[in-house]
Amino acid sequence: MTQFSSVEETLRGYDLDALTLCSIGSHSALEVAAGARLRGLRNLVVTARGRERTYTEHFRRREGAIPRGCVDDVIELERFADLLDERVQRDLLARNVIFCANRSFEVYLHQHFSYDEIERRMLVPFFGNRFLLRAEERDEAGNQYELLAKAGIRHPQQFASADEIDRLVMVKAPHARVRFERAFFLCANPRQYREVSARLIADGILDEAGLAGAVIEEFALGPSINLNFFYSPLLGELELMGTDTRRQTNLEGFRNVPPSVYEQLRDVPMRLEEAGHIAATLTESTLESAFAMGERFVAAAREALPPGTIGPFALQCAIVAGPPKEFVCYDVSLRIPGSPGTRFTPYSSYRWGRDVSVGERIAMELEFARGAGRLAEVLT
Repeated sequence: MTQFSSVEETLRGYDLDALTLCSIGSHSALEVAAGARLRGLRNLVVTARGRERTYTEHFRRREGAIPRGCVDDVIELERFADLLDERVQRDLLARNVIFCANRSFEVYLHQHFSYDEIERRMLVPFFGNRFLLRAEERDEAGNQYELLAKAGIRHPQQFASADEIDRLVMVKAPHARVRFERAFFLCANPRQYREVSARLIADGILDEAGLAGAVIEEFALGPSINLNFFYSPLLGELELMGTDTRRQTNLEGFRNVPPSVYEQLRDVPMRLEEAGHIAATLTESTLESAFAMGERFVAAAREALPPGTIGPFALQCAIVAGPPKEFVCYDVSLRIPGSPGTRFTPYSSYRWGRDVSVGERIAMELEFARGAGRLAEVLT
């Protein structure tokens, strides 16, 4: 099996005037495709059988009298994990592909391969740091908790066992039937932990193995906000691309029911499955602390896993009551975020004079790097 050698060696075989931005057909693939098109780069979506029509039909690029769509080309695989087949990788190399990892890439490939295998067998260069993706997993060495601690960023206190629970906590465990999803539940003491977990096991949502490896952490009370950053090695600067919050099932449903039915919902487990995002803004007085957090995270990641963060990453936070108000970071995304709506907050226009999406900003960085002869600085 051929293994990834180096960015410099790969680029020597590329036509740099025909770079193609590529991502897995899920999560944020349309964002990448649209951003590439805006900047005159080609794009390619790798999809799995049965999930292709979004890219082959609904958003396929069409020229002519009425140009429309954004997806230039599609590779359809039997399953996403086939992306690591050497035949597929050779095809991507022939297309001068720069790969843009999203969460679906990590989830679907990590079901079948270790991160070591993924890093070695992806022969195409990544935009960003391929070696940092594993830090999102809570069971990996050098994970996001270690990075947050190195950066001095407040994150929820963790409890080693259920017997230590003395406040409202969130329990995060793998879903019993859908392993790439997590099952969440809230409890405030050891008795509630046992009661709720037993009910979820009986309902087939949790299993004993998943519960044994669950993360138990303090529940941060406050509105949630995703700080979607972009670090440019070329400029040596951190940008706030936008801010958003999540819409999740069945949490949204709980928020929308009248108090008269609370009792009937007492035994319904909270799911927190991703359903979408909503653009949300920060008060201007909190921007300085947001940037300070992001800058400390960039420095910590660079020290822990050189070259550290390149391009997009997100700190997912709750803003807890003060005084003063404070960010508590409960999750980290170390690649392109899932929300395409961040450009509908004002922060990119404050910087660039117009709204710039994350997908376009990735394409811009590639353009800047290519023009300056510095492509290797933004790829791994």
